[in-house]
Amino acid sequence: MTDSAFIEVENLHFSRGGRAIFRGVNLSIPRGRVTGIMGPSGTGKTTLLKLIGGQLTPDRGRVLIDGEDVHRLSRKALFALRRRMGMLFQSGALFSDLDVFENVAFPLRVHTDLPDAMIRDIVLLKLQAVGLRGARALTPAELSGGMARRVALARAVALDPELVLYDEPFVGQDPIAKGVLVQLTKRLGEALSLTSIVVSHDIRETISIADYLYLIADGGIVAHGTPATLDTHDDARVSQFMHGEPDGPVPFHYPAPPFYRDILGADAAGSIQGAN
Repeated sequence: MTDSAFIEVENLHFSRGGRAIFRGVNLSIPRGRVTGIMGPSGTGKTTLLKLIGGQLTPDRGRVLIDGEDVHRLSRKALFALRRRMGMLFQSGALFSDLDVFENVAFPLRVHTDLPDAMIRDIVLLKLQAVGLRGARALTPAELSGGMARRVALARAVALDPELVLYDEPFVGQDPIAKGVLVQLTKRLGEALSLTSIVVSHDIRETISIADYLYLIADGGIVAHGTPATLDTHDDARVSQFMHGEPDGPVPFHYPAPPFYRDILGADAAGSIQGAN
């Protein structure tokens, strides 16, 4: 493990339902920086977060967080390690039967023995940081999508974690909400000296805050580097993804038999070819 790395993923293999998701993935996450993990939908980005957090176990390889082998830890040690992490789920994952205040207070009540007065102060501080202190009595059903994601972010940093995992934080958000979330991710990371992993396929937003990027496809790391490096990368797959090109190494058409066979039927198509 390198001195500057907070997380090391080494030779990671993982399969699900007989399908190989990862085949020998290696990556390094520096301490105190924002690292983006990008790639087309269905390439295993969220799965990688679950492997890092210990929710899933790899077939081979290992994940080290601050020198600790995540998948060799006891249940108690893994629980202690997770206390140092925050997670922003793709859906927000707020508890529908708790108001905003209690959603943010939840990890404090589970992981600490702090008195209610101190929990109240911490929750209000976190809600103030995301601009929603005035919404503390609202229920999740009363929040817009962007507000719900901001409450989830306040909950993710409630314990002042060293590491925050963001799972598609910008998906489904309008341009204003995206801008707010981008600003909060960057500002909170700097203020709290967080190590952040942002999993996303929203290119513009991710490259605006990431110090380093990994591009995942075909079970492995296709490319990695600074945003500027990947933007001018000469690999056709990288260029297609970074510039949103509709066709290329990832084809527009899903594999199918020749079009005329579907339209005319196999026998008719054969007769036409024979006549020619």
